[in-house]
Amino acid sequence: MKRSLEQRLQDGPVICGEGYLFELERRGYLQAGSFVPEVALDNPQALKQTYRDYMLAGSDVVLAFTYNGHREKMRIIGKEDLLEPLYRQAIRLAKEVAQEHPEEEALVAGNVSNTNLFNPDDPESVEKTRSMFAEMIGWCKEEGVDFVNGETFYYYEEALIALEEIQKQDLPAIITFGLMGENILRDGYEVEEACRLLEEKGALVVGMNCFRGPATMQPYVEKIRNTVDGYVGALPIPYRTTEEHPTFFNLPDGSCACTLPTETTFPTSLDPLYTNRYELAEWAKEAHSLGVNYLGLCCGASPAMLREVAESVGRTAVNSTYSPDMEKHFLFGTDDTLQAHITSYKTKA
Repeated sequence: MKRSLEQRLQDGPVICGEGYLFELERRGYLQAGSFVPEVALDNPQALKQTYRDYMLAGSDVVLAFTYNGHREKMRIIGKEDLLEPLYRQAIRLAKEVAQEHPEEEALVAGNVSNTNLFNPDDPESVEKTRSMFAEMIGWCKEEGVDFVNGETFYYYEEALIALEEIQKQDLPAIITFGLMGENILRDGYEVEEACRLLEEKGALVVGMNCFRGPATMQPYVEKIRNTVDGYVGALPIPYRTTEEHPTFFNLPDGSCACTLPTETTFPTSLDPLYTNRYELAEWAKEAHSLGVNYLGLCCGASPAMLREVAESVGRTAVNSTYSPDMEKHFLFGTDDTLQAHITSYKTKA
């Protein structure tokens, strides 16, 4: 029997794999810059395999890849007519993959996100934002998602509109914020206060995702956990952000020997700035010990990284059978049958 999101949260931590945007660009199926999820229509098998890889690495959720797939973004690239087919296709592919889970069918989440249109000082933009959310969440309802994930909001008021529209469709809501470098939401709310208000208004899970790595997200996640009573979500990016550079938008790379084609390392030159999987495991253990219930990773994450997060909080993924085991390695292994004249050379290799 397939448990609901709330049932799974009651039973223990829920793992969510995000990061499709960067992963599909890395695999060659998505254009950096525009970052529009046309892959759902152009290369559906590539999207299904990505969904599958994250699910088998431990994700309890197959999140429909519709991030940036909204009317404003599609208008900018001249493909607004493809919005509804793209949106519905992304959900349908997610449902197909979720049913493949060999142990318990994965949850399927619809997705809405920051519109890059919302402006609290412009009533017309506010109404357009609401209309966009209502449209997309209506499709989520019609396609039969288990819940809707509203993410990467940097305005509280935009997040509230998303929550209201999700509730109109009688669907559970996860709402997470992307906190930019000023350490406050763009409309002046502290992120923990915004989460408290959304929880009071009925969001099942509140928290943070994207923009920040574990080091600069965790202090705010702790504030959220100390402020709200219910379920808390945290999905950082796997990059070494710092107090001086708290987001990946302006993260420097002092070792780069070339001239970058972009003004900053974001988005295509971040590779040397990754955290490793063991740093992510330590973050997940700490977050879980604080009482974070909904854990995952966002832009830049690989399935192997997500598997490490899942295992670090006591979960076993379908693909945990492929987790690292160096015992048989020719140079670093400890098996008695390995050649000593080789293994003794490991510090010189």
